Amino acid sequence: MTFTKEQFQTAIWFLLGVALVVLLIALGPVLMPFITAAILAYMLNPLVDRLCRFKIGQRALPRPVSAMIAMIGLLCCILALVLIVLPVAQNEIPLLQEQIPKFLDQLHGMLQPTLLEYNIHLQLDSAGIKQMLSQHLAASGQQIAASALSSIKVGGTAVLGLIANALLIPMVLYYLLIDWHAILRRLHHFIPRRWVDKTTALAEETDNLLAQYLRGQLLVMFILAVYYSTALALAGFSVALPVGILTGLLVFIPYIGFGFGLCLAIIGAVLQFDALHGLLLVAIIYSIGQVVEGFYLTPRLVGKRIGLPPLAVIFALLAFGQLFGFIGVLLALPASAITSVGLKHLRSLYYKSRFYTAT
Repeated sequence: MTFTKEQFQTAIWFLLGVALVVLLIALGPVLMPFITAAILAYMLNPLVDRLCRFKIGQRALPRPVSAMIAMIGLLCCILALVLIVLPVAQNEIPLLQEQIPKFLDQLHGMLQPTLLEYNIHLQLDSAGIKQMLSQHLAASGQQIAASALSSIKVGGTAVLGLIANALLIPMVLYYLLIDWHAILRRLHHFIPRRWVDKTTALAEETDNLLAQYLRGQLLVMFILAVYYSTALALAGFSVALPVGILTGLLVFIPYIGFGFGLCLAIIGAVLQFDALHGLLLVAIIYSIGQVVEGFYLTPRLVGKRIGLPPLAVIFALLAFGQLFGFIGVLLALPASAITSVGLKHLRSLYYKSRFYTAT
């Protein structure tokens, strides 16, 4: 069997492509800051393009300046999120140490008559619980410093790697934003000419689908932030605004964001309300929010925009979480959107193939 020159070149390039993929997999930890920066650049590029069209006098805003403004805006959003979380944690954790034993005493007093009817004798050790909380929640500055020094000694390489990534990601992001369109042009020229039209069409369709996903996800986050803040405020929670906003903003992390917001709301209920009705209010508010988000908002505003039915959205979250862990959960829906584009075109090719049409 003889090979033509074109077939031989195709085989060589295919093997080189496989070798490149294997190399990228092997370099996965090193590529993490570059992949993170590329994802952020993809999200920020539309904003940078809009800023570049903004004119000061007769001159448009330079792209490096636009990229810097977009990055500063992203940093401000991250800092705002941190500033929302830290005050709540700093204020509530010390109070939590004092209130949880009282809350357990009250819970024990309410449940004990019912338990005694069934001959169940249960005695909660409030003093022991308070001591345990003091040991775990109230670490002194010296303990924190000692723990940090111990961590640096044991995992100095990991700490240095974290610092290096924190410095490298903004640098890579800045240069990607500046050269984004030039990089896309180089990638376009790299595609074999016989595949360029099909590949460009697939890329454009995928880009449109991801844009729809991002808009849908942002809309879900906004609606839930308004809902949780309003519902908690109407219920009389003093931490309604920070907890509600945080729960809504973290909804892009399936289950984790909701769980974190729920924990903050439970802490607020324990600290503020004397009876169990605070926990009951939290249960009602968050149950309604989870049902609305899981069965209506995400499937319709996110899943519908990326062409995925509700069952496919749930399966994608579980499957990617099982395969890739926490990062897989974060990227499940956008990765499923990209996969759905490829599967749609693959199905079209299958229906047109002789394997399918032959009788």
